[in-house]
Amino acid sequence: MISATYKPPRLNNGDFRTKVEFYEYVPTDGPEAGEEVKNTLFVAFAKIDEVWMRDLELAKYNGTVSDLTISIRDPFKVYVPTNKHLLKIYAAGYETTVYKIKEVQPALQSRDIVKIIAEVKS
Repeated sequence: MISATYKPPRLNNGDFRTKVEFYEYVPTDGPEAGEEVKNTLFVAFAKIDEVWMRDLELAKYNGTVSDLTISIRDPFKVYVPTNKHLLKIYAAGYETTVYKIKEVQPALQSRDIVKIIAEVKS
């Protein structure tokens, strides 16, 4: 029998507060080798999660202390994030850091959310 109680979603619109820009490098025009920023691919509002305190020792051991988990609404076919893309977070403390997408996965609890794990670009 179906339960008549309503379960609100785990993430709602109020959680997506931080502006995130996804972009890629494009090759430079000219004889010198290298790449230049940027070709903006997608801009969205996201929820940013850092490493939890309970996982801090494991993160130090793995070298993933600076990794972030970013949750965005699923853009469907408008934009498909891949590990070749970079992102910039427009929030205090993050604006000078460039992040590289490490892994993309759909959220299991809600199909309209995409979780992106990003690491600091070296």
